[in-house]
Amino acid sequence: MPRSARPVLFVSSSGSGVLNPMLVLAGELARRGIPGLWFAADEHCRADVEAIRGRSTVEFASLGEEIPELSPTSWDDDTYWEITQRSTWKALRATALHTLEPSLRLDKHVRLDEIVRRVEPALLVVDKVSAYAARLAIARGIPYVVAGPFLPSNMLYPKVPKGFPAPNSGLGRHMTRAQRLANRLFPLRTAGLLRHPRIVAALLRFVRARRRLGIPARAGRPTAVTDHAHLVLCHTLPGVEYPMPLPDNVRTLGAMIPPLPEAPGADDDLSAWLDAYDSIVYIGLGTITRLSAEQIATLVDVAGKLDDHHVLWKLPKAQHGLLPPADKLPPNLRIESWLPSQLDVLAHPNVRVFVNHAGGGGFNEGLALGKPMVLHPLWVDCHDQAVRGADAGVSLTLTAERFDLDEVVHTVRRVLTEESFTARAEHFRRLQLELGGRAAAADAILGLPVLR
Repeated sequence: MPRSARPVLFVSSSGSGVLNPMLVLAGELARRGIPGLWFAADEHCRADVEAIRGRSTVEFASLGEEIPELSPTSWDDDTYWEITQRSTWKALRATALHTLEPSLRLDKHVRLDEIVRRVEPALLVVDKVSAYAARLAIARGIPYVVAGPFLPSNMLYPKVPKGFPAPNSGLGRHMTRAQRLANRLFPLRTAGLLRHPRIVAALLRFVRARRRLGIPARAGRPTAVTDHAHLVLCHTLPGVEYPMPLPDNVRTLGAMIPPLPEAPGADDDLSAWLDAYDSIVYIGLGTITRLSAEQIATLVDVAGKLDDHHVLWKLPKAQHGLLPPADKLPPNLRIESWLPSQLDVLAHPNVRVFVNHAGGGGFNEGLALGKPMVLHPLWVDCHDQAVRGADAGVSLTLTAERFDLDEVVHTVRRVLTEESFTARAEHFRRLQLELGGRAAAADAILGLPVLR
C-alpha cells in the first residue's frame, strides 16, 4: 500500500473535554475528503464518531468499555470531592493515587495494538490524556501527533522554565514571596509522590508491563509523549499562556470549533428564547460536575438577584431533583438538562457572560467565541486556566469552594458591566479567526511529510 494512501488513526479518551476537539478535527479531515480515517475510542463514543459527516467517512474502532476508575461519573462522592477540592496539591495527590494504576490501561493498549496491526496507519493523532497510545506509536515506529485543549505548560510538563508557575499549581505569573516559595516546593512535593508506597508499587507494575508489551524505556519517560511527537497541537490561543520557549513541534492554533451553527433548527424554542433577551448569562459547569444541594440553591438565588438579566443554566437531569419546585424558580431563569449545541449558545450575540469550571474545553471555546467568563475551577488543571484567564483580562475567578451568593452575583455583575472584559474577549475571538483553529490544525497535520 502506498505510504500516502495509508490511514490516519485518531485515538481519544472519552472525557468530553478531550473527545470533542478530536471529533472536530476528524470531522474537518472528513469534510476535505481525506480517505482512510479511523477513530478509536471507548464503545460509548461510537454514536458520536459515526455521526461525523463529510466527503469521506470515519470508521469507528472500539477500545472496549469505559474504565470506571478513570471516569468521574463512576466515582463515589468521597473520591469526587477529594479530587476536586480547592487545594491543588491535595487534589493532585488524590488524582495520582486514584488513577495512576497502570493495569487500568493495559486492556486499552492491547486493543489499540490489535487495531493498529489491522489498520496499518501512516499516522496516529492521540489526545494528551491517552499517553499509552503515544507509547505504542513510539514502540511501533509510527509517526504521531499529540493534541489537547491544554496550556502548553501542561502539555510539556515537566519541561517548563525555572521560576515558571508549576503546572497544576494554580499559581500565576506575578507571585508573592509566599507563592514563590510554594512554587518551588510544588514540583518537589510532586516528585515526592514517587516515594508513596502505592505509587512505588504502581510504577513497578508499569515497568513490568512496559517490558512485557515491548515498549522501550525511552517511551516511558515523563516527557516522551511530546518529545517524540511529530506535532503537538495545543487547542488554546497565544497570549493566554505566560511567555515560555516552545519546541519547534508545538503549535497553538486556537480551539477546535466546528462550522456553526452546529445544530440548526434542533431546538426552535430555545433559539427563540435566546433571541428574545438582550443580556443572557449562560451557566455551563461541565457534564461531569457534581453539585451539592447547597450549591444548586445558591445558583438559583444568583439568578434571582440578576433579575435585570436572563440566565440559561445547563444542569444534568440527574441533579434536577435538588432544585426547588418550579413555581419557586426565578422567572428569568431557564434550566436545560441538555443542549443541542453549547457552541451555538455561546456564539449567540445575546449571551454576554459564560460561567464555567475552567476546563480546557469550555474555557477555550469561550475564548474562541469571544465570551468573557466567570470561572469556578474544578480539576487540578482548571486552576491554571483560571489564573491565565484572569491575567489575560478575559475572566474573573470565584474564590469560595462551594459558591458564595454575594461573591457570585458581584463577580458576574463586574464582568457584565466592566467593558474591558468584553473587549479582551473580542480580542481573542478575532485572534481565533486569524489563526484558523480546526482548519489550521488540519493543514498542519496534512502538511506532515508522512502524509504527503
